[in-house]
Amino acid sequence: MKTPLAHPHARHAAAAAAPPPDILTPADRYQELFETVQREAVFADSKTFVDCAPRDAPEAILARYRAQRHAPGFDLRRFVRDHFGSPRPAHADYVPVPGQTIAQHIDSLWPFLAREPHRHPVRGSLLQLPHCYIVPGGRFVELYYWDSYFTMLGLAESGQADMLHCMTDNFAHLVDAYGHVPNGTRTYYLSRSQPPVFALMVQLCEARGGPPALHYLPQLLREHEFWLDGAHDLPPGQARRRVVRLPDGALLNRYWDDRCTPREESWREDMATAARSGRPHAEVWRHLRAAAESGWDFSTRWLADRRVGLPSICTTDLLPVDLNAFLHELEATIARLARAAADPNTADAFERRANARAAAIDRYFWSPAGNHYADWNWRTHRRRELLSAATMVPLFCGLASQPQARALERTVRARLLAPGGLATTEHGSGEQWDRPNGWAPLQWLAVEGLARYGCHHTADEIRARWMHTVQVVYDREHRLVEKYALRDAAHAPAGGDGGEYPLQDGFGWTNGVVRRWITA
Repeated sequence: MKTPLAHPHARHAAAAAAPPPDILTPADRYQELFETVQREAVFADSKTFVDCAPRDAPEAILARYRAQRHAPGFDLRRFVRDHFGSPRPAHADYVPVPGQTIAQHIDSLWPFLAREPHRHPVRGSLLQLPHCYIVPGGRFVELYYWDSYFTMLGLAESGQADMLHCMTDNFAHLVDAYGHVPNGTRTYYLSRSQPPVFALMVQLCEARGGPPALHYLPQLLREHEFWLDGAHDLPPGQARRRVVRLPDGALLNRYWDDRCTPREESWREDMATAARSGRPHAEVWRHLRAAAESGWDFSTRWLADRRVGLPSICTTDLLPVDLNAFLHELEATIARLARAAADPNTADAFERRANARAAAIDRYFWSPAGNHYADWNWRTHRRRELLSAATMVPLFCGLASQPQARALERTVRARLLAPGGLATTEHGSGEQWDRPNGWAPLQWLAVEGLARYGCHHTADEIRARWMHTVQVVYDREHRLVEKYALRDAAHAPAGGDGGEYPLQDGFGWTNGVVRRWITA
């Protein structure tokens, strides 16, 4: 059903009256029923069951299952159908209008991707929020963290600045409620976050007529505490949760997840990957979950051996360049806002943190031989020479010198510039965050980063190639999709493929970046 977009006064209303869901995940709540449903593939997509809404109290459903499961003729699929309501695709009722421009299509689609908290089903896995929000599309029917920043870029261009403000307030609420922004607003996402872009959100919100960024300083500080938890008294060469202290004392971050079980939304896939690995299963699951926190799930970027594939995943061994660049942005933002709030002690402390991180990023992530930024393996004490689009994030965050930016521009033109935009990596693997796929957020970060350093020729070329790719697919299929195959000149642009699930359309971050660039 179409949901109206935010009324200008809606975000000042009280939180929705529906009771908040239990923070127990579906696996916690349904125990052996959960495992049986996933193992027996009652639903083709592992995510479907964990998004189902129970028709009765979960405790009663589990008790009923235990009482009935061994009875002659017990039908698991009928039991699940009788006791749970399945989620619908995010914009199932939307019908494209022939002849619309892309901008008109996006503007007409936003209401179908909007959600009101008072319409949340009770007793399910959805986390309660105080304000309306935009979901990505397709199977993704909840609010996602880093997706939303790129979605928000386009909302104001569509005349929906108040929805942008509502979403920023929702993220502040999540930090207040849980101590961090979870990967998405489901209980099974609470054990991990995503790339920390809340600082970018509050700056965007302020620029588009929302509350001043200073209003969100308490939440920015608390998010920083989450990412730096465990840093106190951490010895050199050791790691704790998301923090690693290197032998020279530098403090940098990695992706992590507080659980080491199969991801509930990809349970069958993670069970299969661990079974193929020949490694302790909990170790593999932790690496898989950490890669999900990165948003790049999955890529050769996280593999110890791309010939082996996903069973060789080693995410927590790596210090990602983009994560640390975003955290530098967070620290620099806190320092600036604390200075504005007449809190010199906090401002000075965070300036020191930001300066130390900037120096470490230059020392560990910049490859003088390759003229690009790359992730660092803190266990082997070596920089990974694998080139990915994450190399552009230090430019976006203003961390490069002018000579580094120009050298990186040449590297990217030679190795990552594809006919349809900026390639994600240099290698094809069947994983979705590898060639041939390109993604809207990576195009935005690269174009804005290059433009920041005056590299306008390459910035404009990436943007033009990407927009052409999107336009060709839209003209043919009347939709915007999650990712695109950046094919060579002999093939028409197409939606991307690979990964754990079919190509999704909608699609929040593509809508946001494209709508912003149409206006520009």
